Amino acid sequence: MKVTDLPKHWENQKEESDRPQSYTLRLPLEDAARIAALAELYPDRNETDILNDMIGAALDDLTRQTPLKGKLEAVKK
Repeated sequence: MKVTDLPKHWENQKEESDRPQSYTLRLPLEDAARIAALAELYPDRNETDILNDMIGAALDDLTRQTPLKGKLEAVKK
């Protein structure tokens, strides 16, 4: 999925997914405010859902790029 596809994805019904790994992020205040604003625009998604989707989409985008393509495809889901 591309990052630009996320708003359309967030408009669809939320699908539950298994997320066994946990990370802690420290975001600049401006970025945190933007994530909170997205969660308000898409009430079916919380900040964690938005961040998970954004990170997944960014990794998908990087996987399609060279020279990272070959390195990241090897560890793709």
